[in-house]
Amino acid sequence: MLQVMTTVAMISGCLGAAAAGTDAQAQEGVDYAVFEVSRLRCTIGNNNGLGEHRPWYNGLFNMSSPDQSQTPFVPAYAGFNLENFYDARPRHPDPAVFFEPRANPIEFKRVNATTAELYQAPTPFYGIESRIRFELKEPHYIDVAYTCIPRNADLAGKFFGVFWASYINEPLDKSIHFLAGGSSLEHPKWVQFCTQQHDRDSTVPHESDKTELTFQPGPTCLWNQISPLRYSQPFFYGVFRNMVLIYIFEPNPGLRFAHSPSGGGPTKADDAYNPAWDFQLVVPDYEVDKEYGFRARIVYKPWVNRADVIAEVKKYLGD
Repeated sequence: MLQVMTTVAMISGCLGAAAAGTDAQAQEGVDYAVFEVSRLRCTIGNNNGLGEHRPWYNGLFNMSSPDQSQTPFVPAYAGFNLENFYDARPRHPDPAVFFEPRANPIEFKRVNATTAELYQAPTPFYGIESRIRFELKEPHYIDVAYTCIPRNADLAGKFFGVFWASYINEPLDKSIHFLAGGSSLEHPKWVQFCTQQHDRDSTVPHESDKTELTFQPGPTCLWNQISPLRYSQPFFYGVFRNMVLIYIFEPNPGLRFAHSPSGGGPTKADDAYNPAWDFQLVVPDYEVDKEYGFRARIVYKPWVNRADVIAEVKKYLGD
């Protein structure tokens, strides 16, 4: 989620300032590495820049397939990017606090030929420690495990949120698709979700999520603008060129989906905006030094139909 695009010019300025204060270009094996299985290739790294990829973005720098050479993620940014921490307080005016996970060092480790790990020590403002493991699996999967430990007892509202962003590279359809509340994998009712503007009805909780977060007055953010919609099954997908990108999560009522029609910044031709396909983990009534997190699978393969998407969801959740 690139913040408020009243907009894009302000965002570009913030990003430029952010980049100016970061480390030098990334070193292979120290800050990033390329990983590959038969139908998927990706670069995974920390917050350092790498050529066109700007500093202050982590996770999946790019992703490609023998079926599609273009990356689904905006080349300057990233996908599955650990973006923000938040609590009940309003947006902090300092970008280094608002984008705290991106502004602070992340250690990169190549665990083996198909696995990367990112580790971030407790951050200075929110005090959240994070560990992310990406493991490629045949033929076109990335399994993700995220754990976080809050070290700060004084987070406002006695809750915290962890926000993740994926900036999508000029898709013809900006929407994400998920199953409506009350429907099931056996009897699906699909929702095509594309918000009208940034920070408007942005976040979709699970149908069982009864947590009502109270935010202090301040600017709108994707996470404090709640849609009347609810999702029933823990996945969403979007279509990129001839491919489908599916995010499937192990069931967790604290996971919320989010969307922005412009969060990925202007297109290369500056004739439209790239969307952001986002999600967040909400932890109410947290305990200090207790571990929280989620597990997920990223699927990137040629688009077939919705039945194929559901088959992939059943395969992962069955596992």
